[in-house]
Amino acid sequence: MSPSAAQLATLVAAWTLYGLIHSLLASFAAKGFVARHWPAAARGYRLAFNAIAALLLVPPAWLTFALRGPLLWEWAGIGAWVANALALGALAGFAWTTRHYDMGSFSGLAQWRAGTNPPQHEEGRLQLSPLHRIVRHPWYFLGLLILWTRDMDAARLTSSLCVTAYLWIGSLLEERKLLALHGTPYARYRAAVAGLVPLPGRFLTREQADALLAGGDSLARNKAFRNGGRGV
Repeated sequence: MSPSAAQLATLVAAWTLYGLIHSLLASFAAKGFVARHWPAAARGYRLAFNAIAALLLVPPAWLTFALRGPLLWEWAGIGAWVANALALGALAGFAWTTRHYDMGSFSGLAQWRAGTNPPQHEEGRLQLSPLHRIVRHPWYFLGLLILWTRDMDAARLTSSLCVTAYLWIGSLLEERKLLALHGTPYARYRAAVAGLVPLPGRFLTREQADALLAGGDSLARNKAFRNGGRGV
């Protein structure tokens, strides 16, 4: 039996609550508040943030599977092979990209061990991994690839739409922070590379990325980069 409109509305509310709390806790304001009022706890902020994020995922994820109903569409035949291959490729992409991330800082273990967590500098210097030269938010893109290559019923479609909306909104909020942290180099990067989904002509070669990170006149003189930048 298909879930009722009220049940789907509850699912949307659960995802909305998750997005609001997650975004609030990820903000500079929340991190700064903890650092000012409980300096000793700042070292554990990132660890606590990840733990809370995982716990907050439980209600909407549980509702998604509890409200299973008739499939709206199902990948079959060659489409199923392609969909599953894309999903497996995305999983492999997650594993591969970890080598280009500081997973200690991402998890919060590095801050805990060091006993510090500077709230406005935990991003570190701007770096561009191979996938970042193709899309600005590679993990979001890989997540969307997995999400939209699955069979869909009403609950799963509702959750997929909610997650997609949140990743888009979250990417905008994250980029505000990245612009504040990195300024002009990130603005130039954003103008050259697509945000959530790779697009033709919206990517950087390794040389172009190196020129961008070098900044200044070297970037302005880099004709290849100027040809690669297409604007937002």
